[in-house]
Amino acid sequence: MSTQTLLPESFQALEPYAVGWALGGSAVRAARRGNSTPGEREAFYAAAVGELPRALDYLDAKGFAAFDDADERLMNLMLSLGHVALAVEQQKGAETRHARDRAHMRITHTPAGA
Repeated sequence: MSTQTLLPESFQALEPYAVGWALGGSAVRAARRGNSTPGEREAFYAAAVGELPRALDYLDAKGFAAFDDADERLMNLMLSLGHVALAVEQQKGAETRHARDRAHMRITHTPAGA
């Protein structure tokens, strides 16, 4: 049995979400949000929102130049949380309708490919 982790050690509670939500690129994260179920979004949000301040402190203290693969995944996970927070906190029951509309508003460019 492997004990390899995808995220920094102190963020083990978020490991179940790393594969599905630690995605590179705004367009990919937006697509994941749009293709996810309400239950998937709510579970990820509930697990990650409380970890956001600690994750940002951790990443800020380390700095981009020192990121390893696990740090990069943690950053992408928190960026996905931004997408999901809009759905959970703002769109709520209207997320399905908004997801349909977003399909016509493709993300083609973001700063630094974030």
